[in-house]
Parts: sequence; C-alpha cells; structure tokens
Amino acid sequence: MAKSITGVVSSAKADKTIVVTVRERKTHPLYRKQYTITKKFMAHDENNQAKEGDKVVIVETRPISKRKSFALQAVVEIAEVKHVEPEAAKANKADAEEDK
Repeated sequence: MAKSITGVVSSAKADKTIVVTVRERKTHPLYRKQYTITKKFMAHDENNQAKEGDKVVIVETRPISKRKSFALQAVVEIAEVKHVEPEAAKANKADAEEDK
C-alpha cells in the first residue's frame, strides 16, 4: 500500500513539481522534551494546481525523477491570497512621491 503524507507546499516554482514541507512533533524518550522535525518532499503536480501555502496530500509512487517519488493526490486547503497591488498603482504612488 502506498504511503500518503499531508503537508504544506513551500515551493511551486518548478514546472509540474512542488516541494512539500512536513512538520512532525516528537518527544525525546529520556528528557521528555518535545521537538519538531521538518522534512521536505518533492512531488509531481501534473496540472500545476497547487500553489505556495496550500495544504496538500501526496502519495508515494514510482520514481519519476532522481528526487521525486511522490505525486499530488489532493489539495486539502487553499492558502489565503494576500492583496497584491497592481503595477499601475505602484507607478502612480512613486510619481506622487517624486512631485512632493
């Protein structure tokens, strides 16, 4: 049975490839202190549907390339889109500041 992992997309810059960051909390056996382990997996995203910040489920598959042996199964949660100012408005603000 194929292993499935849930994580957050940390990079979607490459074509048909995403980097998924998985954080895991563990407890030290002797000192009982909790610590976080972070692992990164490269996964195949055929339709480029996952974006940075999305929560996704990836599933183990045959090796697709040297570092890719997972494929995107589903996007669980879409990341919140932050407001991006249009280029024309930025240019108008810069002109207004120069006039002062």
